[in-house]
Amino acid sequence: MNILIVDGNERSASDNYTEMGMPTQFEVYEDVLRSLIKKDCKITILHPACSDNYMPNGVSLDDFDGIVWTGSLLNIYDLGPPIERQIELAKELFKKNNKIFGSCWGLQVLATAAGGTVRKNPKGLEAVIAKNIIINKDGMNHPLYKNKPKIFDSFCWHYDEVEKLPSETKVLSSNEQSSIQSIVFSRDKSEIWAVQYHPEFNPKWISGLMKQRESLLLEEKIYQNSKQFNQLCSFLSNIEQYQDQKNQLPISNSIINQEIHTLELANWLQNLKNNI
Repeated sequence: MNILIVDGNERSASDNYTEMGMPTQFEVYEDVLRSLIKKDCKITILHPACSDNYMPNGVSLDDFDGIVWTGSLLNIYDLGPPIERQIELAKELFKKNNKIFGSCWGLQVLATAAGGTVRKNPKGLEAVIAKNIIINKDGMNHPLYKNKPKIFDSFCWHYDEVEKLPSETKVLSSNEQSSIQSIVFSRDKSEIWAVQYHPEFNPKWISGLMKQRESLLLEEKIYQNSKQFNQLCSFLSNIEQYQDQKNQLPISNSIINQEIHTLELANWLQNLKNNI
């Protein structure tokens, strides 16, 4: 299997993760894909936000069985070369016979490239945990959510949401913060599955993100005080060590159980295998 990861971040954002001793977003994605595929696979990573010349020598966009698109600190409506290069790349990939999966920023790039629009969510930041995502009837009948609980939580971090959907797009899930938590559509030769949350993130990584952005989380009232923040951050940093605290925290098994949490990616990979 030959997978392409499109990294949505500029180099400075990735460097910040590295300086904190954390994997970058594209490294997190590579790790979870390898763990789910459970056999040798070739993974290529592109960084279109970093430079014009982002294609490695000898690599063609025709080479890949599937594409995943990571999150990013960027905002689509700011435009500029790092964003515009990604939109143009998405349009080129649509022309290939591709299966594409997008997370958060990935959803927003893919939706924009297909004719949709993105705005800053008037309800504000949705961070760390997207709560009570409800799968609708279309979602329950779609392979993206095979064996997924009808109501679940997932890790997340985003200010933005899709405002206008691309034509012939189905919304598969929603919650109170955003009516568009996942979508599927086809464009040209490609089939796109995308989620506004992050099934690729793991608890330890998200605890590192929390530490990196503690002041912002408290300022935005995602957590009411430092004690509340520290309890969840500590628990996520080492779930086995702090297992006895689970019942005291607003956290569900749909996040703690990695098989459930990553199920959207596992289902996408299975769909990919079935069509190779």
